[in-house]
Amino acid sequence: MTPASKPLCPRRSGAALIISMIFVVLFSALAVSMATLSGTNVQIADNQHKVNGALTSAESGLDVMRYWLSRVLIPSSTASSDYLAAVVDILQDDLAANDISNITVNGHGSISAVALDSATERMFNGQIEIDPNTPTVLQVYITGSCGQITRTIRVHFNIQPYEHAIFNYGLATKGPLNFPGNPTLTAVNSAWEADMFVESAGSTIGVSVGGNTNFDGDVNIGNPDANATFGGDVQIAGDYGQEAIDNHVFIGMDSPGFPEPDVDHFLPYATGGIVDSSTDLSKGITLTNATIKAGTNPVFDGSVTVQGILLIKSPNKVTFTRNVTLQGIIVADGDIHNPEPGTNRIDFCGNFDTGPYPSGAEFDPIRSEIGSSIIGPGFATTFGGNFSTLEGIMAVSGVHFYGNASALIKGTIINYSDSATVVEGNVTMNFDRASSTKIPAGFDLYRELDYNPSSYTEVIL
Repeated sequence: MTPASKPLCPRRSGAALIISMIFVVLFSALAVSMATLSGTNVQIADNQHKVNGALTSAESGLDVMRYWLSRVLIPSSTASSDYLAAVVDILQDDLAANDISNITVNGHGSISAVALDSATERMFNGQIEIDPNTPTVLQVYITGSCGQITRTIRVHFNIQPYEHAIFNYGLATKGPLNFPGNPTLTAVNSAWEADMFVESAGSTIGVSVGGNTNFDGDVNIGNPDANATFGGDVQIAGDYGQEAIDNHVFIGMDSPGFPEPDVDHFLPYATGGIVDSSTDLSKGITLTNATIKAGTNPVFDGSVTVQGILLIKSPNKVTFTRNVTLQGIIVADGDIHNPEPGTNRIDFCGNFDTGPYPSGAEFDPIRSEIGSSIIGPGFATTFGGNFSTLEGIMAVSGVHFYGNASALIKGTIINYSDSATVVEGNVTMNFDRASSTKIPAGFDLYRELDYNPSSYTEVIL
């Protein structure tokens, strides 16, 4: 019998099954890992979405508060220690006046939560406070949230003097503007220096020119129903005829506002002599930080030099029959809301010229008061002689030029009266305002909040 042959390799029963199970386990583990990783990525993406939502909420809140803070004007008399209280009070009043009920600014400067999107739980809140190291800097913290995620932004607003828009014009008048002759209004540096604003709310004639027109600046008329009439050739900002009118006469423009100057600001400087009925005015006189007593109605028969402040008390009709040299500021305390040109007026019948403050220690306290020449709300003013220079602004209630004017104007001529500003004859006014004082003496009335974009910072509270 032949013996059975022995197989070369022994049988390994079930090996394939075991290997298959190993692969199943490996692939299952891999699947679980991938599922876990995918879930983690989804969670990370969801968290990042909420982070972005929180930051977007904070930036939305910042935009909202920037708008309301841009409307805040703090009286300049406010002590720096009271800035925060003033800002809060002004914000609260402004929000209430505009029926804004979803934004609440509390007394200590906190801003209650404001819902932006209830579905995604997006909202913002905030805090307003004064920088403890810089009392003229307002710090604003805005915290945005999306669900449980929050992000906070801090920005600064500089508390600084407010620049009135009216000083962007060379000539601004509430009443119409009437040039019976051939006016020339030019600019020394740039055309905008000779821009004009005419409110003319009570008249359909905003600007009237009887002769030829030569203007460097634009003509802006507030009353949408008013117009401009030109009797002769028209040249405005280098354009001629109808093209000049179409390109440089604008009707229905927003008013820059006519701020009321603070006449009382100048009272401490009027420390000199008193002009009354007993004062000899028959010859030349120098008035140094002087006051003209109410009801005096003086007529100066000689030449007059004004040094420092000349304070004119109301009522008064002041007449300068000869030359006037102004080395300071003439201030008159009339009623800007009820001007009475028959009883409150200043008439310059001779030549008029201005210059800087004179030397002398008695003028040292006033040297910082710059940018203004004549501040006379409620007083009508006329110029009948040669008008040569105006070092600062003139703000009065009624303006009439009827003499020769070939003047250099380093400020704005403002007429608060609804009566017409009249400039007769062949008048030349050359406006040099590129380097003029941004806030003339007597007009430092408010502090505004100026946003500093470079202060934007994300912070961790």
